[in-house]
Amino acid sequence: MRTRVAVLGAGRVGTSLGAALRRAGWNVASVACRRSASARESARLIGGGAAPFTDIRAAAERGDVVFLCLPDREIAGAARRLGASSARWDGKAVFHTGGALPASALAPLRKRGAAVASFHPVRSFPVKDASGRLFAGVSVALEGDPKAAAVGARIVKALGGRTLRLRPEQKEAFHAACAVVSNYLVVLLDTAEATLVRAGIKDRNAVRALRDLAQGTLRNVNSVDTRRALTGPIVRGDAETVGRHLRALRGSPRHREVYVALGRAALDLAERRGLPADRVRALRSRLGERRPLPRARRRTSS
Repeated sequence: MRTRVAVLGAGRVGTSLGAALRRAGWNVASVACRRSASARESARLIGGGAAPFTDIRAAAERGDVVFLCLPDREIAGAARRLGASSARWDGKAVFHTGGALPASALAPLRKRGAAVASFHPVRSFPVKDASGRLFAGVSVALEGDPKAAAVGARIVKALGGRTLRLRPEQKEAFHAACAVVSNYLVVLLDTAEATLVRAGIKDRNAVRALRDLAQGTLRNVNSVDTRRALTGPIVRGDAETVGRHLRALRGSPRHREVYVALGRAALDLAERRGLPADRVRALRSRLGERRPLPRARRRTSS
């Protein structure tokens, strides 16, 4: 009999993962959500006879492999409820998809005999996707019990992804790095587009130009590295152009704050690339950064 999978959480991640697993040949037996309409919708998108449930305990009983595709704040509570149920957990592999939490969030299930791990796909899920293609080429960070991690690696391979192994103490930093790239890139593009709007630039081609520029920048980073891919007025030491940018953003303090914070970070990178000290000082002054002078050495009387 094929390994049965239970997906607890019928949101974008759970539905997309369930659909990808079914299309990779896995038997997705159940999907659960508090809202029955959402559970039914996800079961339909996953297909293959996945049964919808509103009770995560009933859904979990149908799975040999169980995925908790829930918000981080709900994972520990769900694990406690499942661990207190009368279901048998011996021999099951249980995963959560939370990015910042270690596998120990599933400790109640480990105590009941399950092998547990975290299974964090390194990509964003804007919609419930039924295509089954979202995991192809995607890295999945695995951390947890060796047995569960081995099952997770087999699943990642079946989905066409790549396995990345982490230690528990590395998860928070890794997830923070992912948030910077995934979440804050969207914020940066929104900031840039809002700057166009404030200037009265409403041509859709202007927005498209920004997005094309972002894609080109990612290609540059992939072909070299972040240090060599950095271009623009900061790395050239062009304080006058930076000043013009700041004038253009005077009417939008929040966007100006974003520009200044990122400008300072870019200046650190430019300094590591060898930007002359006088240009570094000029840019720091322009960006409003004051670094304390080295403390003078106290004289001692002879």
